[in-house]
Amino acid sequence: MREVVRTNDMVLISAIEALLKGADIGHIVTDGHTSVLEGSIGAIPRRILVTDDEEDEARRLLTEAGYAYVLRQDD
Repeated sequence: MREVVRTNDMVLISAIEALLKGADIGHIVTDGHTSVLEGSIGAIPRRILVTDDEEDEARRLLTEAGYAYVLRQDD
């Protein structure tokens, strides 16, 4: 799994999840429970991970949808 987005914006997460699901791209949202436990002060963002073999497709989809500004860069 590869991280493509890290954010605290629940609306953004929902929109990206809908796009990925609609394109049948395997993904998960992590750190949801940790984010809630820390009191929702924004210290621990949630991460959207996609399957390794679909990362390029996911990045292309999100870029075309106008979400390039939130994509994580390769480390």
